[in-house]
Amino acid sequence: MTTAAAPPPKYAVGSLVHARGREWVVLPDSTEDLLVLRPLGGADVDIAGVLPGLETVVPATFAPPTPGDLGDQHTAGLLRTALRIGFRAGAGPFRSLASIAVDPRPYQLVPLMMALRQDTVRLLIADDVGIGKTVEAGLIAAELLAQGDARGLVVLCSPALAEQWRAELRGKFGIDARLVLPATIGRLERETPYGQSVFRPDGAYVVSTDFIKSPRHREDFLNNCPDLVIVDEAHTCVADSTAQVSARTSQQRYGLLRALADDATRHLLLVTATPHSGKEEPFRRLLGLLDARLATVGFESRAGRELLAQFFVQRRRADIREDFQDGAHFPSSRDTVEVSYALHRDYRALLAEVLAYARETVRSADGALQQRQRWWSTLALLRTLSSSPAAAVRSLNTRAGVQEADTPDEVDRTGQVTVSDPADTDSAQAADEVPGSLLPTATSTTEETGSDGSDGSDGLDAEEKTRLVAMAEAARKLAGPTRDTKLKKLVAMVTDLLDSGYRPIVFCRYIATSDYVAGHLKKVLNKKGTEHPVAVASVTGELSPDMRLNRIAELTGADENGEPAPERRVLVATDCLSEGVNLQESFDAVIHYDLAWNPTRHEQREGRVDRFGQRTDTVKALTLYGADNPVDDIVLKVLLRKHERIRRATGISVPVPQQAESAMQAVFEELILRGETPSFEQEGLFEREQLPAAEQLELAWESSAEREKASRSLYAQNRIKKEDVATEVAEIRAALGTGEEVREFTRRALGALRGVPADRKQGGFTAHTDALPQGLRDAVIAALGPRHPRPVVFHDTPSAPRGEVALTRTDPVVAATARFVLDTALDEKFPAWQRPARRCGVIRTNAVQRPTTMLLVRHRFQLSLPTRDGEIRPQLAEEARVIAFQGRPEAPQWLPDEEALALLQARATGNSDPAFATDHIASILAALDTGLMDELRLRSKAAAAELEASHHRVRTAARARLAGLKAVPQGDPDVLGVFLYRPAATIQLGADA
Repeated sequence: MTTAAAPPPKYAVGSLVHARGREWVVLPDSTEDLLVLRPLGGADVDIAGVLPGLETVVPATFAPPTPGDLGDQHTAGLLRTALRIGFRAGAGPFRSLASIAVDPRPYQLVPLMMALRQDTVRLLIADDVGIGKTVEAGLIAAELLAQGDARGLVVLCSPALAEQWRAELRGKFGIDARLVLPATIGRLERETPYGQSVFRPDGAYVVSTDFIKSPRHREDFLNNCPDLVIVDEAHTCVADSTAQVSARTSQQRYGLLRALADDATRHLLLVTATPHSGKEEPFRRLLGLLDARLATVGFESRAGRELLAQFFVQRRRADIREDFQDGAHFPSSRDTVEVSYALHRDYRALLAEVLAYARETVRSADGALQQRQRWWSTLALLRTLSSSPAAAVRSLNTRAGVQEADTPDEVDRTGQVTVSDPADTDSAQAADEVPGSLLPTATSTTEETGSDGSDGSDGLDAEEKTRLVAMAEAARKLAGPTRDTKLKKLVAMVTDLLDSGYRPIVFCRYIATSDYVAGHLKKVLNKKGTEHPVAVASVTGELSPDMRLNRIAELTGADENGEPAPERRVLVATDCLSEGVNLQESFDAVIHYDLAWNPTRHEQREGRVDRFGQRTDTVKALTLYGADNPVDDIVLKVLLRKHERIRRATGISVPVPQQAESAMQAVFEELILRGETPSFEQEGLFEREQLPAAEQLELAWESSAEREKASRSLYAQNRIKKEDVATEVAEIRAALGTGEEVREFTRRALGALRGVPADRKQGGFTAHTDALPQGLRDAVIAALGPRHPRPVVFHDTPSAPRGEVALTRTDPVVAATARFVLDTALDEKFPAWQRPARRCGVIRTNAVQRPTTMLLVRHRFQLSLPTRDGEIRPQLAEEARVIAFQGRPEAPQWLPDEEALALLQARATGNSDPAFATDHIASILAALDTGLMDELRLRSKAAAAELEASHHRVRTAARARLAGLKAVPQGDPDVLGVFLYRPAATIQLGADA
């Protein structure tokens, strides 16, 4: 007869067990059949699953200190801080704050509080460029995952931003996401078992929106998509139903989002700095993804505004400026300057010839179709010539894309994408290739022109071909700073910025211009004998997203020998870098070499450096234009200056009105068709002719500005005040270690571990890593890379450049240092020099009048959190506390918390005999088995009550569920350290008194 085996014991979340020769903490998601365990003092990467039916698992208790493991007066503080920095299951109401590598600003918690109010999270985060929308979305994602309200995550974004999103998720939020792109899908499919999807509901992915919307992958994605979706640059996924630009692509993207949003249980976060392009319909369609009522409700009514406030948050820079008064890096101002130059006479002559050619070809067109084709091709030639000789030559040798269009409307759609910068285009990264300007004459055929798209000159009659060849040759001769005064002026501007300590980005419209400018800057700025050479690189849409990042890293990162990047550096780029890519760590000035035909593009360019993490207090933005160039004149007067004037007057950046495109075309028509000579030769002509169209646009823009100012009160997020959570956040930060504690701990620990820290004049310190213990040295290399600069720079700020360290508790190097200190403190087998923290000590000090014992205690709690679906989910929470008593351990007199914490600052005034110290520590440890532990248990219950109350306050503010919320201590508190403070001896008697 056999007896059925007893079922494995059930272990509560937070309890201790012994298995595989070590102690573990039981984590959530454990069952009777499978225990999910984390080593005591270990990290998330050490989590393991154990089958109690197959392996021996028994309850365990935390080993007390060894009386002889004595340290000096600093070891108590090092041990306590190492413990707190190492917490990844903090006890506070924001479950994710202990495990993320970012210190959120107070305003960034407002979207998180909004999310906690919703059963299914649906938000549009529309904060200004550069103030942290990625962090806000990441905070929500991390919290939903930490609380178990979401199982998986997908970020939909441009392929150019995919790698950056993955790095942000991994580096700041500990989320390891897989890239799903055309370049990776083959490998992912090969790694996936046959018949299964690449996507899993509990996975994390960063996905190209345009790739996944294709019919081949769309259905598989929709069927297996995780329950939390973040959509970056969400405005590109909706378009006006009458839009002429990229309508089909936007509709496909919108169809994908609409299908995702139709699942009422899916969390959806839409992120964009430009939710409203000046057109109401796309904005309403975007809001309708969050809640169908938002597509039609009137925001003039109180009910409409209250409904909108549940789903929409938008803050301008001025709204959050006060949150950066603590020294966090955020520019206090942006110095914007217009810089003019005068065209060289040869350049002016060629521009006059191009205008005359444009006028003749458009006027002589045969029918509306040919007229629109010629219009856009000549406008392309004018714009490329205004950009650079290289772009003009390229355009004059490339067939016009509008040639393929069959109707005037189709011509306009193509022309707007390739020549103009319309507000509703897909992305700033869409078109930096030079638009062609070659068209066949009326007598030539398509076959004569050729189909390769590179050269249409064979379809031209002899006279026109000769004229175009002459213009191309004239443009070619303009190259270089002698005749290209625009380039000459740029060299002077860049030199001035470099000499002033700035590191500029030069933005160009076309690939040809970017490469042309970069080539000449390299040559001019690095002439033979130059005392301070300048590193220059060009990044354009010719490079893949990964290659762009690599090119930037080569310019700004350490070389293969670990030498830091040159401080004098210039990045020349097209608008492939004007959205999404963060460049504030390496650059602090922007030069608009080419004027964008959309003011929003200038904002996006400047937002690459004017954002959180910028270490320069005043960033520079310089706009270069030709004082006698009629094309620049139109763009400046009709668009850019009006946009800036309205921004200064209202304090907000108002999108270009819908009439802008037609107004711009009308003004250019006046210049090309009616002016007999270029406007710079007839001063009055341009102003008189442009007046009606310009006035119409200005009126529309002023009206938009008034509506935008009024809408700020509509869209302002006033339902949640950041002060509502400020107390809780402050308590969480204090429990996890303040900034000053982290700095002091890191410096002291690295000093003890032979890192030789040295203070920097700029703040922070440097430390050498080569002599650190092997385990810690390997962790530093893993965090910073094998070629990181030496010595390593540690910054007193929430952010740090690549290869350097921010002195925050979640920085990978700081966290690795804390873990090493804690691990070695708990393991006496390490060499003495590798154990800067010890678990016991007896300290002589003037800080006490009676013998005083300080205990470093770790509490573990099982936290029961109500979920959105009405269930209760158990979570592990940990907290470190310092408690102290005076007198003998058999009759302790317990001190208030503030007096106990003050002991950490006590300075030693004398030594204690080791044998004497060991005996006293042993007597204290013996008392733990009697009355002392009873008091610790009572304190653990009190801490659980405080924790529960803190969660209750935040959930009340967020209007979240409260039923079932409970915090319960798990097991006896762990005593990590015992330190006895004795009064300084007034009369020295022997070795000790």
